[in-house]
Amino acid sequence: MPNNQTDLISEEDTDMSSQSLVSAERTLETEIAGLSAVRAALKNGLGGPFQKTCELILESRGRVVVTGIGKSGHIGTKFAASLASTGTPAFFVHAGEASHGDLGMITENDVVIALSWSGETQELAGIVAYTRRFRVPLVAITSRQDSALGRAADIVMKLPGVTEACPHGLAPTTSALIQLAIGDALTVALLEGRGFTAQDFRVYHPGGRLGASLKTAKDIMHSGDSLPLAPASLPMSEGIVLMSQKGFGVLGVTDELNRLVGIITDGDLRRHVSSNLLDRLAGDIMTRGPKTVEPGTLSASILELVNSLSITSVFVIDDGRPVGIIHLHDLLRIGAA
Repeated sequence: MPNNQTDLISEEDTDMSSQSLVSAERTLETEIAGLSAVRAALKNGLGGPFQKTCELILESRGRVVVTGIGKSGHIGTKFAASLASTGTPAFFVHAGEASHGDLGMITENDVVIALSWSGETQELAGIVAYTRRFRVPLVAITSRQDSALGRAADIVMKLPGVTEACPHGLAPTTSALIQLAIGDALTVALLEGRGFTAQDFRVYHPGGRLGASLKTAKDIMHSGDSLPLAPASLPMSEGIVLMSQKGFGVLGVTDELNRLVGIITDGDLRRHVSSNLLDRLAGDIMTRGPKTVEPGTLSASILELVNSLSITSVFVIDDGRPVGIIHLHDLLRIGAA
């Protein structure tokens, strides 16, 4: 028994915390079950319409117009944005605004994808009728194939019936999640179908840390006279001076064909400290087989390399020959680190 009111409040708080965790776990389990149902449906009925939708969009000469209202509209907005950022021109048209002038955004070359869990959303009537009148391909993402939307559509991606995580079965939770998931699945399938690369991705994401991580070695490297390079026959009396002048803390060692064969770092100098260090040659001091990157290597990959090896500089190699050098500070400067 609690001794006072403070103990009582403490026990009540503990009970509420326990209940909230139980609720969270139940929600996640319910939604995971919904995602599993969609995965199973791809092998049992949904796969065919999914493939047809991908083919339709890839062959289209226009854009993808996503529409919906309510929670389906919110999911549709994200879906359209994901398509547009991964090489599939797309935009969202609010179903309620379509009949007030926004239908003019849609052309006969476009593909319309309408999201409605029930398939009976009244606000979709205008845009559905427009697609039928002007023969604009219509894809329905719904849980009911026999709904008004399902009957009107050229392709119906029928989602499986799922249990909402909402205990009243009213708030779109699991249903919204699987709409989001099938949108992501279409986005990635189209991305791969177009052969969309990381470099293509960079064109649509030039800003922020993501944009920085998509820059390549060629974009940020120092080149030309900035490179700290020396032949293997260079005396270390001159090599140390060169290292200090270039300011990268390293010296690349090249052979007679100008191929990078080794690297000298501050650590190498310390390991070879002796009375005759200055008389020795760069080729005697260097560490062979240094880690390098190519001009097209993404800055994110370069950052991973320097972090994993605990190094501060890396040479950029083209056909075995050094064409640039990148310092950790360069990655910090562009915001990749």
